[in-house]
Amino acid sequence: MNMINKNDLKISSTLYEFVNNEAIPGTGIVSEQFWDNFSKIVHELAPINKNLIEKREVIQKKIDNWHKSNKGEEFNKKDYIKFLKSIGYLIEENNDFSIETTEVDKEISSIAGPQLVVPVDNARYALNAANARWGSLYDSLYGTDIIPGKIGKDWDKDRAYKVINFVRDFLDERIPLLKTSWKEITKIQVEGDKLVLFVNSKKNFLKNNDQFIGFTGEKNAPDSILIKNNNLHIDILLNSKSSVGKIDLASISDVVVESAISTIVDNEDSVAAVDAVDKVKCYRNWLGLMKGDLSSTFVKNGKKIIRKLNSDRTYMSKDGKKFILHGRALLLNRNVGHLMTNPSILLKDESEIPEGIMDAFFSTLCALHDFKNKRNSRTGSVYIVKPKMHGPEEVSFTNILFEKVEKVLGIKKYSIKVGIMDEERRTTVNLKECIRQVKNRIVFINTGFLDRTGDEMHTSFEAGPMIFKGEMKKSTWLNTYENWNVDIGLSCGFSGKAQIGKGMWAMPDQMSNMMDQKIGHPKSGANCAWVPSPTAATLHSLHYHKVNVFDEQDKIRARSKAKVENILEIPKADRPNWSVEDVNREIENNAQGILGYVVRWVDQGVGCSKVPDINNIGLMEDRATLRISSQHIANWIHHGICNKEQVMNIMKKMARTVDEQNKNDPSYTKMSDDFDNSIAFSAACDLVFKGRVQPSGYTEPLLHRKRLEKKATIKNQ
Repeated sequence: MNMINKNDLKISSTLYEFVNNEAIPGTGIVSEQFWDNFSKIVHELAPINKNLIEKREVIQKKIDNWHKSNKGEEFNKKDYIKFLKSIGYLIEENNDFSIETTEVDKEISSIAGPQLVVPVDNARYALNAANARWGSLYDSLYGTDIIPGKIGKDWDKDRAYKVINFVRDFLDERIPLLKTSWKEITKIQVEGDKLVLFVNSKKNFLKNNDQFIGFTGEKNAPDSILIKNNNLHIDILLNSKSSVGKIDLASISDVVVESAISTIVDNEDSVAAVDAVDKVKCYRNWLGLMKGDLSSTFVKNGKKIIRKLNSDRTYMSKDGKKFILHGRALLLNRNVGHLMTNPSILLKDESEIPEGIMDAFFSTLCALHDFKNKRNSRTGSVYIVKPKMHGPEEVSFTNILFEKVEKVLGIKKYSIKVGIMDEERRTTVNLKECIRQVKNRIVFINTGFLDRTGDEMHTSFEAGPMIFKGEMKKSTWLNTYENWNVDIGLSCGFSGKAQIGKGMWAMPDQMSNMMDQKIGHPKSGANCAWVPSPTAATLHSLHYHKVNVFDEQDKIRARSKAKVENILEIPKADRPNWSVEDVNREIENNAQGILGYVVRWVDQGVGCSKVPDINNIGLMEDRATLRISSQHIANWIHHGICNKEQVMNIMKKMARTVDEQNKNDPSYTKMSDDFDNSIAFSAACDLVFKGRVQPSGYTEPLLHRKRLEKKATIKNQ
């Protein structure tokens, strides 16, 4: 990289020019002052950041030694908890409090609905995700397995009728009529402030006319009817000339529903950003979203398509006043955590900048453009989700970092709102005290099975062999953790102020199963839950029409609070007597998932994609998948459930499987042609065989090193 010397920093020219020529203009920031202040803050905070990471390792070694010294003895949880308190891992909870965050957008505080997660480095995907605020329910049903029968590209009238009937049943359930069914309606009009639904010449009305809030077109011949239920909108489109409207009794051509209420634009687990070129690509897309001018041009079915951000939606209220609904999801930015550094900027001691500090400054700098145009946040806030923090001390550091950024950029204190990813055990067991550290800027807490389980296994590595990965979801610690997160959030006053979130549905082709299972998230008191696609967001939104999350939260407050001692129930196997076949099958499943993801990450720089699993079921995978799978195999090797030779043979076997699964990808490089020289294969093996000594079991250090190595070979070719 070409580096520029500036204020005791060496800055990649690619990054420096982006900041000066693209991010700063229009913000009122003076470039020279920015870099001077930026350098001072980075040099002040970098040593603190480093000390926090070192403290993680000190604590982990103490936990490892405790398990080693108690090996062979019956696990005594009281002694274990006493020990965790003695080393500062588990701290005492202080008095009760309620969060004091203000100026929060309604999508965070009072609208419950799906939350989409999208990699920021793909402009087209980012635009699709931002535009997923509204989605066609007809299209989402027609193209997925929720509707039985063959899913084809050609028009199928019978399938269309099944979609229409499905939606009519949904409307009858959530938007009921006084005396009839939506299936009987032949015409829809607006009379005065009432929605009139005709069965031939006979008038009918909604049971609750308050659900009708607006329309477009003329009252006697509306183009659409806007309904509201559980604070979510449903737009019923009327067009007798469309292919669907022609066959519909009431000329309803589509039903468009509010879908992804919020979207996490991700700089972390779903991207492969290892140097200045990668980081600038991420920052540039975020800047385009904040300015509102991001676009993407691509060819689809032989046609050139330009994708841009959707406009807002304009309606007429039933009392004759024009009003506007936001056309896009509220965008949150997930920065990286505290662990990684990045070669884009070198400090005066030649060390790399902590990447989380860099992300905080540049993502907020880009968001200054939205402070003026308010295309995203209407309250003057920028929402930063912070992952992989370990305990209150690290959350406090994030708060200090955000305060420094606010001062340097000249914005109001607490303009930067924070989301805490509750995915490390030290944060889970101290969640209340973590929230306290950011009580004036917290807007989000979220559970995540993959990373949380990865940390569970790494923290308790020396306790013994872990149970099968599939058994984890049934374990005491995990179920308690999910309830604990909601209990703590509600006790800290999140309801009506901040989001309590749940994790990802990873199977984008299995929407029928999602509809059966994911309703559990709003029922659990979560006012957002992650989905992998706009289609999944549209379908998952139906759950929030069926479940009033805020009512559920009121009920949950009355239950007995989850107990921290149950979270500390270590998921180790008790004297395992597993067959070789069962062990090999588990390793194969883990190895295939690791290899299928790593080969795209290292060779192609793809951080998130639909990866076929061992049964050829497509899973939306990101880096968290690697952490849980690599830690699981590493743990079994360490405790003699399997050996390195056995695992290496399986890795090679699964590499051939992954090669076969990717045979139709022209840009794919087979691993099995040359195992010794495949950087991707060596990366996957390192994740397993060096997994025991990776910081907190994270995969980033190894992956970044291997991706940089791969990029160097590409450059030299």
